[in-house]
Amino acid sequence: MDSREIYKKLEIDFGLAFCYDDWSEMDFNEFISDNFKKRYMGVLLDNSNEITKVFTAVFPSDLILNKILELNSRNSLLFTHHPMVWDLTKERVFQDINAKLLPKLKAKEISIYTLHVPLDKNGDYSTTVNLAKKLEIDIEGEFYNYRGVKVGIYGQTGATTPEDLNLKLTNVVGHKTKLWKYGSDLIENQRVALIAGGGNEIEIIQEIMELGINTHVTGVVAINNYSKNTHKFEKENRINLIGGTHYSTEKFACIALCEYFENLGLNCEFIEDHPCMADLEVLI
Repeated sequence: MDSREIYKKLEIDFGLAFCYDDWSEMDFNEFISDNFKKRYMGVLLDNSNEITKVFTAVFPSDLILNKILELNSRNSLLFTHHPMVWDLTKERVFQDINAKLLPKLKAKEISIYTLHVPLDKNGDYSTTVNLAKKLEIDIEGEFYNYRGVKVGIYGQTGATTPEDLNLKLTNVVGHKTKLWKYGSDLIENQRVALIAGGGNEIEIIQEIMELGINTHVTGVVAINNYSKNTHKFEKENRINLIGGTHYSTEKFACIALCEYFENLGLNCEFIEDHPCMADLEVLI
């Protein structure tokens, strides 16, 4: 399939004209496309005119890129949620794509297309909506405006306690999760709020409180110098916080996207990565 046709379809379906983002911290080397340098979304590496295979992933990590290179798959597209790699243990938590791998991707005609804000925007293939589906949340509405789009979901859960919901999240993501039990033993009215990824901010918690909700599920719940005031606020206001890591709470959107690309007649494969477990820890 012609790569320009795919990009045009993605542009329309994910409403890029109505979104904005900022990845100006990236190293804009000679391999990064002019498109991405201008608006920080869409075509990141423009290496192929024809696409015969699509891969999806959350981050363009070494593990992901090397797996694709080892498959010796030419004329391929890697769709990622982020254009950089996440590591909360580093002073600069978003890391550049390994520059040593970029010439290899170009040689094998492997392009990268990335949507951050447009994929966080609530919709059929979005990060939070697909996390809510996996947790069997009956969605009631959306909240929290991030860079011009709504990214939060709230609704009814079958769980009655924060411990029950945390266990369900553990089962869904397949590894340990973290409950900061700052509030009640019960989930008030069995209503919960969710924001996949990095959704632990005071402004978010304030909106949750206004909705009459006392339990919030997100990805990054580590206590560090950046988040310590949010944790203090949650403790003071008795808001339970449950975390499943940045990667694991967002991967379900990238899994769901395989259906999107297959509907276009393209073979698509999600490539599993490793979560950053520091997202759940005390780091100070």
